[in-house]
Amino acid sequence: MELCQIVFKITSQFPKEEIYSLTSQINRSVVSVPSNIAEGSSRASNKDFKRFLEITLGSLFELQTQIVLSSYKDYITKEELKDLEDKIEELQKMISGFKNSLD
Repeated sequence: MELCQIVFKITSQFPKEEIYSLTSQINRSVVSVPSNIAEGSSRASNKDFKRFLEITLGSLFELQTQIVLSSYKDYITKEELKDLEDKIEELQKMISGFKNSLD
């Protein structure tokens, strides 16, 4: 949820012509992270939960790609990129570890 807040604040500063493209795609990617965790946690089996965690990891990799693209377009600073990548990588490690513990 914290990552969502950070990303929403950053994307609100993107150029208005990106609202239906990169901004929207980034926001959808970041929202899918806690959404898939929540949905997966409601499933009856660890196997189902793990599948939702895998989807969550995919969303994080997608988000990482999109923020790098945003950096190429100078929509975010190198410092913002570094901070976001650090947060994303930390979440990827945490979710991977949790997924592996469900075996």
